[in-house]
Amino acid sequence: MVAGPPSSPDRQSTVAKLSTAGAARYAGSRVNRVEDARLLTGRGTYVDDISLPGMLHACFVRSPVAHARIRGIDGSAARALRGVHAVFTAEDLNPGAKEQWHTSLGPESPETPRPPLAEGVVRFVGDPVVLVIADSRYLAEDAAEIVEIDYEALPGVVDYTTAEGAETLVHEEYGSNLIFELSGTPESALGDVFASSPHVVSATIHQQAYVPAPMEGRGLVVDYSRATGDLTIYSATQAPHEVRAFCSRLLGLPEHRIRVIARDTGGAFGQKLMVQREEMCVMLAGFALGKPIKWVEDRRENLLAAGQSRHEHASLKMALDADGKIAAAHIDYVSDCGSYPTPWPVQTAQVVGALFPGPYRVPAAGFTAKTIYTNTVGRTAYRGPWQFESLAREVLLDIAARSIGMDPVELRRRNLLRRDELPYTNPNGMPYDHISPLETLEQALTMLDYEAFRKEQAEARAAGRYLGVGLSTYVEPSTPGFGYYATEATTIRIEPSGKVNVYIAGGSCGNSIETTVIQLTADALGVNIEDVATIQGDTAVTGFGGGAAGSRSGSMTAGAVRETASILRERILAIAAQKLEASVEDIELVNSRAIVRGTPSIGVSLAELAAVAYFDPYSLPPGVPAGLEVSTRYTAENRFIWVNATHACTCEVDVSTGAVQLLRYLVSEDCGPMINPNVVEGQIAGGVVQGIGGALYEHLAYDDQGNPLATTFMDYLLPAATEVPLIEYGHIETPSPGPGGYKGVGEGGAIGAPPAVVNAVNDALSPFGVTITRLPLSPSAILAHLEGVGP
Repeated sequence: MVAGPPSSPDRQSTVAKLSTAGAARYAGSRVNRVEDARLLTGRGTYVDDISLPGMLHACFVRSPVAHARIRGIDGSAARALRGVHAVFTAEDLNPGAKEQWHTSLGPESPETPRPPLAEGVVRFVGDPVVLVIADSRYLAEDAAEIVEIDYEALPGVVDYTTAEGAETLVHEEYGSNLIFELSGTPESALGDVFASSPHVVSATIHQQAYVPAPMEGRGLVVDYSRATGDLTIYSATQAPHEVRAFCSRLLGLPEHRIRVIARDTGGAFGQKLMVQREEMCVMLAGFALGKPIKWVEDRRENLLAAGQSRHEHASLKMALDADGKIAAAHIDYVSDCGSYPTPWPVQTAQVVGALFPGPYRVPAAGFTAKTIYTNTVGRTAYRGPWQFESLAREVLLDIAARSIGMDPVELRRRNLLRRDELPYTNPNGMPYDHISPLETLEQALTMLDYEAFRKEQAEARAAGRYLGVGLSTYVEPSTPGFGYYATEATTIRIEPSGKVNVYIAGGSCGNSIETTVIQLTADALGVNIEDVATIQGDTAVTGFGGGAAGSRSGSMTAGAVRETASILRERILAIAAQKLEASVEDIELVNSRAIVRGTPSIGVSLAELAAVAYFDPYSLPPGVPAGLEVSTRYTAENRFIWVNATHACTCEVDVSTGAVQLLRYLVSEDCGPMINPNVVEGQIAGGVVQGIGGALYEHLAYDDQGNPLATTFMDYLLPAATEVPLIEYGHIETPSPGPGGYKGVGEGGAIGAPPAVVNAVNDALSPFGVTITRLPLSPSAILAHLEGVGP
């Protein structure tokens, strides 16, 4: 059934399977999320819910200026307050820091030095300068307000487009505001293609700074016991094992003395992937004081200091032949990385250039990529951190279509890769396979009824209403199979009662990995789903893993569960075969029972088999060890698993006010066979809403002096339910070469939405000859373009 418009009460997803996967009882089903019962009833456990005896609270004194020399700090009045335990400056705290590198990048990565507290110079508004520890957060905030700091103002570098040649340096010791420049094939090498092509289009596209804005900000509780030498951290993180490894290096403590617990995390989106400076400070303070310390950032802190994303622009050029087929493409990309980017931003910039050709047949391409320091908050990862490549390419394609007088759908049809062309390596060396870009385009068009919309659009324009439709088709890498992210561990234990516990490294940060793991395990062992539970995010009991990053959780966990469950399943079958006096080949595991194939009345429960394994080990079959617990580690079989989708958006623009109303939003996604369509569509929806926000509303703006202009949700606009139409879903299921054929789906919504929305608005405004290439598309920006004064 094709998904209908938002008014259709019985709308459901369209699913097209290009290849079939093995049957499963739970995988592929819309199983209710197991975490919903506690989260929807307010019984989740977040960092701020943690309360320990004698716990102290932390508050930071932050810089009010973008760039200044610290001439003196007087914390005596704050220290004198009753209930204040410490007032730390860089001189007090920073010497305790040992190594600070992140596991995914390694010790040799040329990352920007990050002092826990500002040393000598502050480099952005919100830079942490002093850390106050007190009996309560209220007292800590009161004490922070009376810390006196003498600043000597310095010139700031706020505009990243001019920072490279500026005399003022954000980091004087670095010697330049240019962090790094990378390049692929230079534009000059494509000169002959551009010169000989009948159609050449160019544009400069700007994307504003915006942020993940998770419901829960960053936070942690650090509890160091001087008596035992053990340190426990409760953290809002995507990667508990990375927090432990980083803390071990920072403090010089052995890893086995550190335990990190990530319970419920209220959204992460990349911002909580790596340890940042405030977390370092609290770790150092907790270690120094030997008392539990809690820090949870408020919304103002989150917008000031947790990190910016997306601030970037590029000059683009594309050559097409007389039939509209792409002959060459080039992108000159520049990104604002703020003062303390985390992680090192150069790799992401390189990916922007490498992926710019997208899922299209592009014979020749090249890129340059620059990363720049400014006196603003540092760049952090955010859901598809390379997504600018899709925004730039897809908007340029629509510009090209209008330029040569071709429908943007037809232009895409002529250039999208076909299945019979795969595997295909793009001109920048990215090797695509197991994708379906043309199929997702066609499915999205069918769901939309594209021709009917064009007819409606023409009728509306005749009546003075301006409707538009925008498309975007992209391909993205998921499940990175290299380095730190290439392996994942799982332990599965069948308890003596026959109930099953599954232990995995990652925690709950909104990606429903709890439900996913339980579904996969129930299928792998043939047990009822209600008999399976999962323990996650506790480094004391789970194997080392990379956590939630790079849309890796589902497919990597599927591999780990497969490896572990297969060993455990063999043991169960052997015990059952002996007990039922049948051959192993004749035993089936169904509904938490082992039965003889063909005679389901003859069987034994998993609890009975577990009792043998634990309580009667001498009766076990030869070679079967006692107990029913297995730990294994899965290693990725591919460097990347590729995912693709097409987004389609329709809108109406009120040309008298500049207001944009989204009418319909459709996504045709190919993430392989779906473990749980509810989870898949939830991930898509969340990303789409964030992408809509970036296209139309959100802007982490600064003035010319580096003062942030959006430090509350009164100024930083997020899309509300009234701004987002009901999202309609289509699914193409092309299995990946990985376990179960699964692919990642966590980032795609945020990648595909901005270009689809921008293209829809530009299509609506096309009768006026208006093309907007600077985000966000606010009402004032739209009116400025309509009045002929827009940039």
